[in-house]
Amino acid sequence: MADEDDTVHYTGSEGGWGSMRGIFETALRERPRPGVLDTLRRQNKVEGFMCVSCAWGKPAKPHAFEFCENGAKATLWELTTRRCTPDFFAQYTVTELKGWKDYDLEQTGRLTQPMRYDSATDKYVPCSWEEAFTAIGTELKALDPGSTVFYSSGRASLETSYLYALFARLYGHNNLPDSSNMCHETTSVALKEVIGSPVGTCVLDDLEHCDAIFFFGQNPGTNSPRLLHPLQEAVKRGCRIVTFNPIRETGLVSFKNPQSPVEMLTPKSTKISTLYLQVKAGGDIAAITGMIKHVLAAEEAKWAKDQQHVLDMDFIAQHTAGFEEMKAHADATSWDQIEAESGLSRADIEEAAQIYVESEKAICMYGMGLTQHVHGFHNLTTLTNLWLLRGNIGRQGAGISPVRGHSNVQGQRTVGISEKPELVPLDKLADQYGFAPPRDHGLNTVAACQGILEGKVKAFIGLGGNFVRAIPEQAAMEEAWVKMRLTVQIATKLNRSHLINAEVAYLLPCLGRSETDMQAGGAQAVTMEDSLSCVHGSLGKNTPASRHLKSEVAIVAGMAKATLAPNAKVPWDRWVGDYATIRDAIAETYPDLFHDFNERVFTPGGFYKGNAARERVWKTKSGKAQFTVPNGMRSIGFDDAPGRFRLITLRSNDQFNTTIYGYSDRLRGVEGTRDVVLMNPEDIAEAGLREGQVIALKTDAGDDVHRQVGGLTVMPFLLPRGCIGAYYPEMNPLIPVWYHDEASQVPAAKGVPVRIVA
Repeated sequence: MADEDDTVHYTGSEGGWGSMRGIFETALRERPRPGVLDTLRRQNKVEGFMCVSCAWGKPAKPHAFEFCENGAKATLWELTTRRCTPDFFAQYTVTELKGWKDYDLEQTGRLTQPMRYDSATDKYVPCSWEEAFTAIGTELKALDPGSTVFYSSGRASLETSYLYALFARLYGHNNLPDSSNMCHETTSVALKEVIGSPVGTCVLDDLEHCDAIFFFGQNPGTNSPRLLHPLQEAVKRGCRIVTFNPIRETGLVSFKNPQSPVEMLTPKSTKISTLYLQVKAGGDIAAITGMIKHVLAAEEAKWAKDQQHVLDMDFIAQHTAGFEEMKAHADATSWDQIEAESGLSRADIEEAAQIYVESEKAICMYGMGLTQHVHGFHNLTTLTNLWLLRGNIGRQGAGISPVRGHSNVQGQRTVGISEKPELVPLDKLADQYGFAPPRDHGLNTVAACQGILEGKVKAFIGLGGNFVRAIPEQAAMEEAWVKMRLTVQIATKLNRSHLINAEVAYLLPCLGRSETDMQAGGAQAVTMEDSLSCVHGSLGKNTPASRHLKSEVAIVAGMAKATLAPNAKVPWDRWVGDYATIRDAIAETYPDLFHDFNERVFTPGGFYKGNAARERVWKTKSGKAQFTVPNGMRSIGFDDAPGRFRLITLRSNDQFNTTIYGYSDRLRGVEGTRDVVLMNPEDIAEAGLREGQVIALKTDAGDDVHRQVGGLTVMPFLLPRGCIGAYYPEMNPLIPVWYHDEASQVPAAKGVPVRIVA
């Protein structure tokens, strides 16, 4: 591994004055409304406003300021005083706007009126809501429901998501892809298979009782900075943190708490990771298998010496199946293979495993560094093997905790946003609303993309997000996209997806979550579910950016009413007038999860909807937690070859998903640009390149399709040999639509085969 002094890097800690500077610079750019300070004060607190950024849990006893740098940026971004009005659209053709950067498009400000794309002038023109709904309804009624896709980002509330899923099924399809198809669907598939629950088993309180926390492929410093507060507290009480990640991310190295006067005014900071191992991209299965080997060896040694166990033998006997097969596989796997595939030494892996052995209660946290691989499913099932060995699921201070991205991406699935009919109570919906729900399997994100490429999908409705920019195979997708009949985009700001239009296209502006949602029944609250399965209420209080905006609930209902035949059991107008009636409907559909929903909306810390695996009730095929055998030692989907690199797509410190707040990736030492490729200095030298050289990357997937992204400046960076890093979504054109996790079909964006074109 190269020396950090020879690379681009950040010399400070996560948090501290760097975070304050990042917030201040975003505020200067966005010029937010005066109410932003009160919104930040209320952010992530009871009867307050729930952040539109990440899905990390909200404590029952919040800090004075319960927001992080990226959460503040998201709020400033939403409450900008900039406006993207019809006058703006009159100045530019859509073709001209396609040449703008993602950042520049969103800097035009909040959308203010519904717009219709006029192909004759290649411009958006204003229209009325009535015109938009009527036209959308007319188009949908003329199409086969199975040829349409209703996509949702993870931002929409539980109330909106429930109505949106109901609209789709009343219309006649289960084509409900969502943003989890691009990130944590692997979690939903893998954990469901081995522990019977599609979500993590931890709650916030567990972090106060664990002895060790292991991170795999997750970067809280950028993606969920509020998590750093409980991590800091855990370290202070003696908890040890071990990190496996190809990139040495600042947030898991050290943290300076911006809410601590002592830390802000002195050099003091908290070292977060006891041990930080830069595993090769795609090498996690091997690293975890090495840990399992050490734990099994420690069991043998402890029993031989003291007739005591390292493994939780009672738990294994009572609650699991498949242990012997898993053990045989681990025993048969050589350390030479483990070291070669992981890029780590046996000594380092054993040091990490010994911390696990010595910890009575351990939590594992992971992100897309595990899920976004061709064999991401086996990353997670192998990790589960390790946690089952010592009974670290289903007890206080222990468990598996995937760290989700968008603020309600987990909750949307809970209330019916799913292409999988077996996950939705269709019989209950049929009885509740007097219709016959479709029973066929719908389209997920990859299947929707393939359907668009093949010309089978004729219409796309996007409930938030930036779908065209977020998906793989962008060049081919944009070419095919315009051949659809209808596209509808519901959004707060302009983005790239709004510029790739079908024959008929509408851009519908919605309220932000931080804004007052005033309906017939008064100001409305909405709800969302965090990564830890707790449901929170949110109440916006800012004046809407425009008097022409509608809420997401009202927009969904407006489209539904224009499309569907009247149904006395489906009271769209009543639902729009009072969201409490939507929550009553959700409670009727899901009584076990949402009983007394309205009474619990503002429960401090959120109300926990439960998790059978946390109670050691295993809803698996065997009725037990399942040990498994991985299909190999690497999670990438290709062999190594001379000149072939493993591309890891990255988010910067100045972005959230496809939203770009600015050009400062402070925590990696990259400033002023996103057009870079990060490389190990030894790889730079071996490839005959030099720092600052401008190159291109091309896909090396073996399918004879030319995919290339150019204009990338070489920067030396501390990465494992053979691994390179570059930013998402700019690198998405390099990812083939077929290159995804085999079980979940999540695009494999953390290990893309590429070559350098100099």
